[in-house]
Amino acid sequence: MGAPKIRKNDIVIIKQGKDKGKTGKVLVVIPEKRKAIVERINFVKEFIKPDRSKNKQGGIMDKEAALPLSRLMLYCEDCQQGVRVRAKVLEDGTKIRVCPKCDNSLENQK
Repeated sequence: MGAPKIRKNDIVIIKQGKDKGKTGKVLVVIPEKRKAIVERINFVKEFIKPDRSKNKQGGIMDKEAALPLSRLMLYCEDCQQGVRVRAKVLEDGTKIRVCPKCDNSLENQK
C-alpha cells in the first residue's frame, strides 16, 4: 500500500459509521495503522482513575478515537461533497492534489 492521500489539517467527510455525513478536520494521521483522528468525530468514553498525588479527579471523559482511512474522503468545498483525489503536476514540477469533478486544488483548503 502506498502513502495515504489524507494529511493533517485536511477537511474530510465520513463515509460510513455512526458519524456518516459529518465533516471535520484531521488532527493526526497514523499511516502504519492506516487510521486518522478527526476533530469532533467518533467520540468514545475514557474512564480516568483519581490520583491523589497529582490532585487529579477521576471520572468519565469523552475523547476522539481513530477512524480507518477507508471510511474517510477528502471534502471539496466547491463541490460540497467527498471526492477521490487526483494528482496534478504543475509547470514547476510540484505535485498537488486536485478534485476530479471541479479541477480545483485541495491543497490550500484549511
